[in-house]
Amino acid sequence: MPSLAIGIVGLPNVGKSTLFNALTQKGVPAENYPFCTIDPAVGIVAVPDERVEILTNFSKSAKKIPAAIEFVDIAGLVKGASAGEGLGNQFLSHIREVDAIAEVVRIYEDSNITHVSNKIDPIDDIETINLELILADEQMVSKRVANLAHDVKRGHKPAIAESAVLEKIEEVLKKGQMASTVILEDEEAKILKGLHLLSAKPILYVLNKKAGAKMADVDRVIEYIKKVTVPSEAFGVGGGANYVIVDAKIEGELSELETGDKEVFKKELGVEDDGINDLIKESYKMLGLITFLTTGEDETRAWTIKKDSTAPVAGTAIHTDFYDKFIKAEVINWQDLVKAGSYGKARELGLVRTEGKEYIVKDGDVIEFKI
Repeated sequence: MPSLAIGIVGLPNVGKSTLFNALTQKGVPAENYPFCTIDPAVGIVAVPDERVEILTNFSKSAKKIPAAIEFVDIAGLVKGASAGEGLGNQFLSHIREVDAIAEVVRIYEDSNITHVSNKIDPIDDIETINLELILADEQMVSKRVANLAHDVKRGHKPAIAESAVLEKIEEVLKKGQMASTVILEDEEAKILKGLHLLSAKPILYVLNKKAGAKMADVDRVIEYIKKVTVPSEAFGVGGGANYVIVDAKIEGELSELETGDKEVFKKELGVEDDGINDLIKESYKMLGLITFLTTGEDETRAWTIKKDSTAPVAGTAIHTDFYDKFIKAEVINWQDLVKAGSYGKARELGLVRTEGKEYIVKDGDVIEFKI
């Protein structure tokens, strides 16, 4: 099972907890996801996917289980966190444990909600958070280089290779740039991944607005994000946008309503219920994840795998034995299956393919593994 944790970070009073609460309204039963952590600060959130609903109806499944990812509510950061200010050490250690960052940035003014800097400047907020990540990484890299010095002098090849990568990273960090901006060869990138640097993690900027409030210059913020963010494909994960815009408070209120009431509320406020869904979907993409599906009378289920996984590797999402015992996989695109009307008709039409160990699973494949 791939890593699935997204850390929600941000300065105080930017809407982090409101956003986390809105996300957990879309939570799913933990028992269906044994890989997930059971913790009050962790929300297990369903990935919006119409294919699960369509296939559930198609198969008349008794049960449906969507894909899910974890969102972790991390303590608010303050300037000086890298030097231990506030809950700095706790904040930074929790970020180190997640696989990607959802960085919440407040883009609205509200005199009733004090901003830690007493002003609304989203770009300054982003720079403050990212600088703390950079400074923490700089400390860690410097310490690691010193620890490797003895082995480097002895000519220890792994130490020499790691030290060379660290020096490249240190140079960038000292310029105030994120570790993710370093251009590395494949083998060097593997070393970087093993270091779990904070500023090397993929970041999705969550621009939190508020209905009726005065907004910052959002276009300027977006342009800034595009300049400072390395596309996530550059360091081996999925593509997608670098930002989403949400109204965390409204999204939380919408999440608590029944479908009919939700539509009325949305029309009254002139809002669309898509910010949180966009956040979940973009986070999923950012982690380089795709979904394959299984469907039948008992259950329709979305399974999470890393993009470019072979069929045997994908099978381990269901059970680890599937890798060694894999014989073949029967595969059909979900739309082709639905259009055919039944598995039997799909087979008649030659739409169900038999694939072997080298097959690269595609997003939206419906698969039956033969072991």
